[in-house]
Order: sequence, then C-alpha cells, then structure tokens
Amino acid sequence: MHINSIGFVGTGAITEAMVRGLLTEPAYAFEIHVSPRSAHIAATLADEFSAVRVAEDNQDVVDRSDMVFLAIRPQVAEEVVRGLSFKAGQTIVSVVAATERQALLDWIGADVHLVQAIPLPFVARRQGVTAVYPADTAVAALFDTLGTAVQCQSRKEYDLLAAASAVMSTYFGIMEQVTVWLEGSGLERRKGQAYIAPLFASLAQKANNPGNEPFSALSREFATKGGLNEQVLSDFEKKGGVAALTAALDGVLARIEGRTS
Repeated sequence: MHINSIGFVGTGAITEAMVRGLLTEPAYAFEIHVSPRSAHIAATLADEFSAVRVAEDNQDVVDRSDMVFLAIRPQVAEEVVRGLSFKAGQTIVSVVAATERQALLDWIGADVHLVQAIPLPFVARRQGVTAVYPADTAVAALFDTLGTAVQCQSRKEYDLLAAASAVMSTYFGIMEQVTVWLEGSGLERRKGQAYIAPLFASLAQKANNPGNEPFSALSREFATKGGLNEQVLSDFEKKGGVAALTAALDGVLARIEGRTS
C-alpha cells in the first residue's frame, strides 16, 4: 500500500525519523512535503531523498498532502494549527504530545478525519511500536510499515500507552547511573558502557519474544534465590524504587489527561 502525498507540519526529530522510515525501500510514499522550519533537517532530507519536497510554508504542506502529520511542540501547537486551513475529509494525524483530542479539533476548525499517534524514534529503522487512536486502517498500515501499530479502542488505552512511553529517558538514565557507578568504583567508563549497552539490549530482546511471557516471570527467572539479582531487586523495592516509578507514571497520566497530579 502506498499514499500519494504525505505532509509534515513541523520538521523536528520525529518527522525526520518518520520520513527516513517511510522512504526506506520499498518506499511507502511517492511524495513527502515538509515544512521549512528546522531548515537544516528539511534541507538534509530533501538532499538525501528525491521524494522529499520542502514546502513554502505550513499551509503549503497542508494543501499538497493527502495525509497531514502535525509534528509540532505542544507549547506552540494551538498557534500553528489555528493559522492553517484544512480540507473537509482530510486525514490529519497528530503526534503532538499531551494534547486533548477535542482541543485539536477546535483548533483545526474543519470536518477532518483526526487520528492521534505516538511514534517513537525507532521508526527511522522501521522498528518502532506506535499507539494509534482511534483505530484506523490506513494510519495503522502506515505505522505497521514503520514497525508495529497498536490500535487503541478507547482514549484511556491511548493515554495509558502515552504515559508508559514516558519511561524511555528513565531507561537510559538507569544505564547511565550503572555506568557512573562502575566508573566511580574503578572501571573505565568506555568498558562499562560497552558492557551495559548489550546487556540491556539482550534483556529487551528476551522480553520481546513471541511467547509473551509475563515480565514478572522473567524477573523471577533472572532472580536466582539468594542471588545478586534478587538482592538488587529487593533493595530497589524496599527503598522506594517501585513507589517512585508508580508515582511518576501517575503524574504523567494526570498531565496527559489534563488533571492535576
């Protein structure tokens, strides 16, 4: 399946990742229009891919595209979107974080087909998993090309996955803290990082096996009774690690849903 023309309002890191994934052979789109903001990224993509066109402005992106992605920061989203004119029936995919669906529709001000999605940087290598709401065949097919689409049946499901995706920085933060600890304890940082990165990659690969083994079962499998892994897990739980993570996720969900955490 191909889409004739895809447009991106906003040319940041996620736009770049999606464009690279979409134009990996076999390419998913015949033409991709990107806004001139973030001129360096736009120019780089246009130089690298013949299918990429740098539009005159954001309205030009909307006018030339069958499917339009809103890939802008939430802080400027209202100003940017309200300034654009959309076509009735046009498919608009918002990847704007922590923004209410009804607010987006109010800003758009036209009878469009609005879908929200949470693409992650890994879509550049067609390895991403992307939450999509509401369920939509065409948008899901696009994100299946970029990895895997998870179609949400309710806004609650979508918001929960959005909150879960907020642990990415923490994941790398844990890797950094272990590396810092190793370095402080006498191991050269380069060696520590060379060990930790493939260790975490192997664990992620184990968790992603088709068998869908519960994470709790994997935790028990790696926590030998009386062993070192069990000791670290026990200390993590007893000293507030689980509570801190749960509170952080509750706070992110509250922000996504527009509540006070």
